[in-house]
Amino acid sequence: MSERSTAALSPDGPDDAATAPDLSASLEQGVPPSPDTADAQTGAQDTPPAEAETPPDGQEPPAAEAEAADPTDAPAAKTPPPELHSGHKLAGRYRLEECLTRLDGFSSWRAVDEKLRRAVGIHVLPADHSRATPVLAAARSSALLGDPRFVQVLDAVAEGDFSYVVHEWLPDAVELDTLLAGGQPLEAHEAYQLVQQVSQAMAAAHREGLAHLCLAPSAVLRTSSGQYRIRGLAVQAALRGVRADKPQRTDTESIGALLYCSLTGRWPYEEDAYGLTGLPKGSGLPAPDQVRAGVHRGLSELAMRALVNNGATPTRLEPPCTTPEELAAALAEMPRIRPPEPSYTAHEAFHPTPYTRAAAGPQNGVRRSGPPTAPVPAPPALPGRAGKALKWAVSALLIAALALGSWQLADTLINRGGQSDDNAGNEQQSTVERPSGDDGGKPVTIRSADDFDPYGTGSESPSAVPLAIDGDDSTSWNTKGYRNYAKLGNLKPGVGLVIDLGKAQRVGSVHVTLVGDTAVSAMAAPSDAGAKPTDLSGFAQFDSGKGNDLTLEPKKPLITRYVLVWLTELPKTDDGQFRGRIAEISVKS
Repeated sequence: MSERSTAALSPDGPDDAATAPDLSASLEQGVPPSPDTADAQTGAQDTPPAEAETPPDGQEPPAAEAEAADPTDAPAAKTPPPELHSGHKLAGRYRLEECLTRLDGFSSWRAVDEKLRRAVGIHVLPADHSRATPVLAAARSSALLGDPRFVQVLDAVAEGDFSYVVHEWLPDAVELDTLLAGGQPLEAHEAYQLVQQVSQAMAAAHREGLAHLCLAPSAVLRTSSGQYRIRGLAVQAALRGVRADKPQRTDTESIGALLYCSLTGRWPYEEDAYGLTGLPKGSGLPAPDQVRAGVHRGLSELAMRALVNNGATPTRLEPPCTTPEELAAALAEMPRIRPPEPSYTAHEAFHPTPYTRAAAGPQNGVRRSGPPTAPVPAPPALPGRAGKALKWAVSALLIAALALGSWQLADTLINRGGQSDDNAGNEQQSTVERPSGDDGGKPVTIRSADDFDPYGTGSESPSAVPLAIDGDDSTSWNTKGYRNYAKLGNLKPGVGLVIDLGKAQRVGSVHVTLVGDTAVSAMAAPSDAGAKPTDLSGFAQFDSGKGNDLTLEPKKPLITRYVLVWLTELPKTDDGQFRGRIAEISVKS
């Protein structure tokens, strides 16, 4: 079927050279170029020659000079575009550095934008290429989406001899096929994060009418912050001329294939691809937990539900997932998979030195063979009256120190008893004088705050974060503006602020003052968290609410250092966008 054949295509980027074996082999063996290119090259040969004019009977044929056409009347040959090479500049600013792919009439490059001094990626086609117009249209549609979960298109230009698409370059990102190199699968929590982020991103793209159709391991990048980014949305399909009757089903099966190989380290088809070994011939499509021991059962079933259209059979009677949105919803119904506990390196064993071994003597009552070790001699005693005087002086000092210490200890105990009685009286008095309705919680000092955006760019208005804890309700920290939907434009589940209390301590309530009715969830990191979590799975929700003045309280005693105020639904502002604003956050014990 068409969906399965497109799954072996490799998207743009550093691993494009490692395309599917059947495609690369055909190129190496000299398969004729595409019909468009072949027609362009052989058009003169396909045109039938004009029939020679037959002279009347009795006349001589025209002279040879008359038969030859005037060279000035022949159409001028079309000049091919110049050959691209490293150092070539496009638009006077994009300097080509390294060619990553040459395939089917287009080439992909790593380049440098000399105007903005940053690395970029570029796809270049001849201006008369049959796919130049669809590629530019796809690039402009992808750029309008503006979803940070996709590698962004920066420019799409038709200029002179070339048409080219410029996209952002992520130097710190690693392709999924590189992470799976050698057949090493991902840990269950990491595979869970992969399918969650990719399915949610593709669901948002399909709502805007955009499909990928070439969603392969080399199209998914993992950044240094642990987020997954997708490159080549709509553009790769246009570059390679890939189409599908049911694009949502095609992308869903591709996500299922990504999850399958992440759990097993095997490509879920018989052919090898992307550096991964395929399944044995004639084995069908077994579930991931039947291919590799220790695979998470829920994720294994989810992969089969996404691949069910390609011959897979779910292990339970559950409907298949035919769209990325259905796949994301099925994942949300699963219990959350927590990250693994951090491992600690044990200290090296103590190795006694020769001196300590000699002083300790034989171990376990067994004397080692060899010459006896000479005992360590004791220091010589001080001779004569000087030695006796020194002994008496040391003894006297010890007795005086003991007496002084005993007297100070007794005095301290006596004073403490008096103060305890006074404090008991003060506590009783404060209990009586406390006004009714006071919860008795003491304000907890907030050490610092940071913005928290794990499903976006990693940060959102970081410079305004101190305004949310400055004690002034007239100032506020604002999120970015989102269009069309109050739930952050349906681009991500939420954003918020992480409050650092300096150390793990009791949290009795969190008071949040907002501008406009906002849906808020209060979450806390584990009490033993050594560092601020970088992912939403590192927090546990203890209360939620909606309004502009909320007091969120845990139902049972809570001890934590990090508190997350998580905004999930934003109010509409005067400019027609949805924006969250936190005026003040305070914590009580």
